[in-house]
Formats: sequence, C-alpha cells, structure tokens
Amino acid sequence: MIVLILVVLALDQTLKFYVKTNFALGEGFAMFGLDWAQIKFTENYGMAFGMEFGGRVGKIALSVFRVLAGGVLMYYTIKTARSVSKNSIVFSLGLITAGAIGNVIDGLLYGILFSESTPSKTAQFLGPEGGYSTLFDGHVVDMLYFPLIDTTWPEWMPFVGGEGFAFNRYIFNLADLYITVGVIAIIIIGFSSKKNPFS
Repeated sequence: MIVLILVVLALDQTLKFYVKTNFALGEGFAMFGLDWAQIKFTENYGMAFGMEFGGRVGKIALSVFRVLAGGVLMYYTIKTARSVSKNSIVFSLGLITAGAIGNVIDGLLYGILFSESTPSKTAQFLGPEGGYSTLFDGHVVDMLYFPLIDTTWPEWMPFVGGEGFAFNRYIFNLADLYITVGVIAIIIIGFSSKKNPFS
C-alpha cells in the first residue's frame, strides 16, 4: 500500500514539476500529435473546477482542511488495508489517498517553493525571488486536457447556433485522475459484490 502511494504520488509530482518549470501559463503541446490529447498548463486556485470561496483566507482554510482530511484518509486507508481481504479495494483506496495527498502538496508547499507562473514566463523552483505566496496558499497545477470534441454549433440550431462547443473542456492532473479512478472502482466493486467489500 505504501509503495503504491509513493510511486503514483511521485508520478503526479514529477509531471507537475516538469510542467510548472517548463511552461508559461496556457502553454503546452499536443501529445503524440493529437489535438484531442494535450498538455496545457493551468493553475487551480480553489476547489474542483476552479471554484473559489472566501478569497485568500478561504484558500488557506481550504488547504488546512485538505491537510487534515488527507491525514484522516491516510490513516483510514492503512487501517483498511490491514483488515480487508480484497486487493482491489486496497488498490482503489491507495489511488484515492495518493491523489488527495498530491493536491494537498500543491496547496501546502507550492506557494513557497516556486516563483509565480504567468502567461509570459515560467516558474523557477527555489528561485532567488522566493515563492509566489505563503505556506498553505499554493495553486494546484493542472495540465491534462482532452477536448474530445471541439467544434461549433450549426447556425440553424436555436439559441446556440454559431457558438463554440467543447466536450470535456476541463483541465485536470494525475492526482484528480487517481481519485476518479479509485472512486469509480470502489463503486463498481460495491455493486458487483454480494457482500460488503470492506469486510
């Protein structure tokens, strides 16, 4: 369990470090030459899907909550791993825990470890100017962008004719992917199991 968490967490943080120190905000590239599979650097200041509340104070409160929740989740995951016989449940909980810790690290430490990212410059790790903010006030780095459909509504369509339409326009990171896969796997296991999968 611990090895799983450390490995997938290392992958998440390595990709974030690479993107943060090699691209300005908004920059990226098409993976394998595919327009619908891109690396596109953005930062998420608040919660999921870029939502915010309470300004900087709210952001710091959210980061503190994430640290506490991450600690509780880590404890629960390790406790469950010792008592549950299903490896699939243990693996899924490990993915969720690693994803949560990955985003906690961003919010907790990135503000003091990196200089500011802007549309015109890349960030520096431990640069001479110092960090762009304080402890607990870092931005979550997102970069995975899969606009499977990026088109324009036909002119004859009422209300939306001529407007752009993008399916799956959200940008996310590996930590988000771990959490999503872990939650979906637990739901599937729960529905397909005749008894409590956590027993």
